[in-house]
Amino acid sequence: MKFGVNFFPTVGPEDKHPADHFAESLDLAEQVDRLGFDHIKTVQHYFFRYGGYSPDPVTFLAAAAARTRRADLVTGAVIPAFTHPVKLAGQLAMLDNISRGRLRVGFGRAFLPDEFDAFGVALDDSRALFDERVEAIRRLWSEEDLVWEGRFDRFGPVTLLPRPYQRPHPPILVTSAISPESAQAAGRNGYGLMLVPSILPRERLQETIAGYREAWTAAGHPEGAETIHLSYGSYVAENSSEAYEKGKAYSERTNATLVEAVSAWSTARSEAYRGYEKIVERVAKSDFDRSLKENKSLVGSPDEIVDRLREIRTWFGDVTLSLQVISGAPPYEESLRTVTLFAEKIIPALST
Repeated sequence: MKFGVNFFPTVGPEDKHPADHFAESLDLAEQVDRLGFDHIKTVQHYFFRYGGYSPDPVTFLAAAAARTRRADLVTGAVIPAFTHPVKLAGQLAMLDNISRGRLRVGFGRAFLPDEFDAFGVALDDSRALFDERVEAIRRLWSEEDLVWEGRFDRFGPVTLLPRPYQRPHPPILVTSAISPESAQAAGRNGYGLMLVPSILPRERLQETIAGYREAWTAAGHPEGAETIHLSYGSYVAENSSEAYEKGKAYSERTNATLVEAVSAWSTARSEAYRGYEKIVERVAKSDFDRSLKENKSLVGSPDEIVDRLREIRTWFGDVTLSLQVISGAPPYEESLRTVTLFAEKIIPALST
């Protein structure tokens, strides 16, 4: 298994000034790199405390690139629906060169109606728009004098400059929330997969991963070379009781920001997001203790986390875990303690 850190903010001005948030997050990114983690990841969201300090992952990761040397830099994820493909392809190609090939590009459809409304994008167009723009970006990276005649965008002939550092392009990952079909499409295309275990029953997540791996192999991609990222809320302390009490408080604070962000689904409807009208009720009923019991949160002492990870590995194999250690807005010192305990006590114990 590999481990990285997902910088998923759940803060607003009443919690922390954005300048302080970015200073602390970049300091933490530097420590994550020093401790030998696999990757540094961040999200793209607008308007709400749920990810609302992260409207542009490329800006944050460019700053992180200047302060790190080894860790991969992962967009988890950028949203093609909200940016013209020529612009987004250029931004990401710049970041790939700035980091000298450490970029891994995760693309996502987005799911918050308020974000779609702000950009004037129809929810019903999200799947077609996602597929078209990811392909346009991939070809902008890979080809010269590209002429693109799509449903949503038309341009060319153009040759993108700079060309990506990695040729023909950086590795691509895609997010999948509750759709096995999306995961299977990623496997066929040779893309990595990003999933959130907290929103799916374990058995369904296993089926989704199995379908992705089967599609990957059936398409002729190298067996065992697939990439699967799973994101987990994480909080570690030497004392189990402290970890539980504080981890629960930060988890519930994070969930409260999600309740606010998804509230528009109480009235919004879209064939592209079937079942999402139930998301408000499901999020409101979220239960930390049940999540912990089902190994959907990595909260506890180092020994407890090792036991949880060993069970997770029997379920999903050697996947890559993205640890959400700043969600819920814990103090910087506590987030640093979590990643330090992971690096010094938890990860080494998994190899014994």
